[in-house]
Amino acid sequence: MMIALSASMGCNDWRVMSRGLPFLHSIKPPLTGRIKSVPADFVVEEIPAYLPSGEGEHLFLFVEKTDVAAEALLKHVARRLDISHRDIGCAGMKDRRAVTRQWLSVPTACADRVAAIETDQIRVLESRRHGNKLRTGHLKGNRFSILVRDVQGLEHTPTAEPQASIACGSAIRQAEHIRCRGFPNYYGEQRFGHDGETLALGFDLLARRTSPRDIPYDRRRFLLKLALSAAQAELFNRALAERIADGIAETVLSGDVMEVVASGGKFVAEDPAIEQPRYDAYETAVTGPMFGSKMRQPVGIPAERERRLLEAEGLQLLGLTGFGDLLSGTRRAYLVRPGDLAVKEEPDGLRFDFTLPPGAYATMLLREIVSIEV
Repeated sequence: MMIALSASMGCNDWRVMSRGLPFLHSIKPPLTGRIKSVPADFVVEEIPAYLPSGEGEHLFLFVEKTDVAAEALLKHVARRLDISHRDIGCAGMKDRRAVTRQWLSVPTACADRVAAIETDQIRVLESRRHGNKLRTGHLKGNRFSILVRDVQGLEHTPTAEPQASIACGSAIRQAEHIRCRGFPNYYGEQRFGHDGETLALGFDLLARRTSPRDIPYDRRRFLLKLALSAAQAELFNRALAERIADGIAETVLSGDVMEVVASGGKFVAEDPAIEQPRYDAYETAVTGPMFGSKMRQPVGIPAERERRLLEAEGLQLLGLTGFGDLLSGTRRAYLVRPGDLAVKEEPDGLRFDFTLPPGAYATMLLREIVSIEV
């Protein structure tokens, strides 16, 4: 069975689509709960690819923010240090309603003004010099600690065990499935902007219904990058949703672009009989499309599936040009397995601790265990 794809996904269509993304491990999780009741319920800390050396022309700042949007943080740092937004380096964008800790890089000439960054919601925990500017993707992953409150939903069973403990047991069992098999590496709704506005702009740009010159100059590069990546993410989500619905999310097809988990190296699968055991052992992962002019291409049936996704939006791969490095394209693992996944019961709910690779969404892991409300 194939999922029917609309010819064009508008803003409101995306919100419906995101709620309808198929689950890997069940039709729907048996539990419900709430996250981000307060920012401290959702804590994320970067795991850097490397630590600053202590020498060099760039100053790395380890910054903690509480309930501050990613763009707002960068604007604040630029304003307080009297530098251009482009002088700031960061490895990745972090959630707003959360406590997040991440590295930023700025020119060393700003060293005597670092204290000006601090507010009630922003703290500089550490500063060290390094030889190069921090770039997007320069991290090993992220470490999460998330409290899910008001966990409920299991029918009452005749047992002396508290219902909270029953819920915890259910979550632990589901977490074990995820440790062994992974979870769908969907992009979360926050990727697509308020009511899908960023996503709509991305598709308008790709279809040439909107020009980059229509975006205000002072926000042009930031919004271009955000909108184009939203369109890429939506197409990836559709590709993954189709694989799950067709029952082949964990199946290596001839022609799939595979990723070596340890190194990130890519290759095209030629013999599924050889590659499936490597996939099952989590030595490799099947990847999906983040469309762009330099994206590694699959062949055969996987290539046909991806071509059809583009055609559903009236797009062709050869037409995804003219945006430079903002739309070069890449591949993304369809399923990922978390590290150090642990579930424990607390007085206010269930605590989930785990690590994820760069770009993976904690909310997409949680949705396989608990139907969450924000």
